[in-house]
Amino acid sequence: MSRGKTKPGKDAEKPGKDTKKSGKAEPKPGFRGFSRRGGGRASYVEMPSEWRGTTVQVCGMWPFGAGSGTPMIGVPLGRELTTGAALCCDPISWFQRANLIHNPSALVLGKPGLGKSTMIRRMLLGLVGQGVFPMVLGDLKPDYVDLIRAMGGQIIKLGRGLGALNVLDPGATAAAAAMLPEQARVKLVADAHGRRLNMVAALLTVLRGGPIADTERTVLNAALRVLDERHPGVPVLPDLIRVIDEGPERLRSVTLARGDDARYRAAVDPLHASLLGVLDGPMGEAFSRHTTTAIDLNNPGGVCIDISGIDDADAELQAAVLLACWSDGFGAVEAAHALADEGLAPRRHFFVVLDELWRVLRSGRGLVDRVDALTRLNRQRGAGQVMITHTMADLLSLADQADRMKARGFAERAGMVICGGLPQAEMPMVNEVVRMSSVEERMIVDWSTPPSWNPDMNRDSEPPGRGRFLVKVGGRPGIPFKVELTSVEMEVNDTNKRWTNSTTMPGAHAV
Repeated sequence: MSRGKTKPGKDAEKPGKDTKKSGKAEPKPGFRGFSRRGGGRASYVEMPSEWRGTTVQVCGMWPFGAGSGTPMIGVPLGRELTTGAALCCDPISWFQRANLIHNPSALVLGKPGLGKSTMIRRMLLGLVGQGVFPMVLGDLKPDYVDLIRAMGGQIIKLGRGLGALNVLDPGATAAAAAMLPEQARVKLVADAHGRRLNMVAALLTVLRGGPIADTERTVLNAALRVLDERHPGVPVLPDLIRVIDEGPERLRSVTLARGDDARYRAAVDPLHASLLGVLDGPMGEAFSRHTTTAIDLNNPGGVCIDISGIDDADAELQAAVLLACWSDGFGAVEAAHALADEGLAPRRHFFVVLDELWRVLRSGRGLVDRVDALTRLNRQRGAGQVMITHTMADLLSLADQADRMKARGFAERAGMVICGGLPQAEMPMVNEVVRMSSVEERMIVDWSTPPSWNPDMNRDSEPPGRGRFLVKVGGRPGIPFKVELTSVEMEVNDTNKRWTNSTTMPGAHAV
């Protein structure tokens, strides 16, 4: 072989005149250069500098000007539909770190079956990774049990034959109070006493369908104080009834009985009868015993109180259990904050999920006021929250006018509104809360259209709006995005188990 000849295959490695003669394509460098020795490959590419300006100021930079992206702060929810960039968003991160919203709360709207709960589960998963404690204080379907269990969290089942919740149990407050200095302990114990009084009054309100009288609340307050002085350990509702029945002097004095037993009985008998109705009525099994499982805030996986075992037709029990769950949960949160204020425990943040808000609000009297207080005080309590419902009409269809106005305030105070597919009739009501452009309205309405029929697969195609949402913060342009689940998330996002695992499925093809 002569010196000037080359071996076959070497032309591709040495681009130049010989390569052109061989007719093979000249290799091109990648985005970072040639990967071979001396090829100039850069293992790290620095981000280019960015500047912001108005379209007038940077008009000469065309086509290099681009819209500003969303901050990469928060839980990665999905990809933006317009740019394909990742969208990181959650109420706590956008309130605490990004300062984009004024309140760590979100309202999620969307028709059923479009992935609202799935998106919230993604948010919960990411927040747990950031050290936030998730709290689902009343899972009505249940939608969050599988996720909380997969994260190692605590599942508490309440309902007939499942578990009980003692509304007189101070819960985590008692243990926290024992660790606090005098002044902080007195405040925490006073708060716990007020919470127990409000909870007993709320149970009676649900049972009667109306508020209790002022004198009855005074008697309850005195009876609880007598109970705290006399009863060793944690009392239950039958112990409270026994104190009222015995009628110690402290109770008789607040009823103005003046030594007349008949006047005392006349004052407390309606209250006595209502408390007996709580124990012997539909709520008795859930509230007459000691708490079966207490909330554990030391479990980083969070807590989910599953009340799906309560039938939807049992509205009184459902409303009472929801109120009790919230009271118990926020009592535990206050105890954790009291310890953190004194430097006895690390400061933690909590994320409360109120799914199926329309069912919560319609479950009974008093729940609108509870949600109203929660939406106003969540910043002070160090708790973010998300409320999920189908439409704005759900909030505005309550029977009482005052309740409707309060429910509308939930949406107006929310830091961000996340909209899935909604019908055209919803747009005027949504626009009263967050202003939308015509393009955004058309996008949301298109997402609500039903899926097309696929004759090849003998079933419907995927709904066009499934997993698609629009984030709105005040009057800012909305951010449309799509949630895409990983294979691991698929296992905990099946909310149709009673359909997909049905024994009727094989037979359906034969019909």
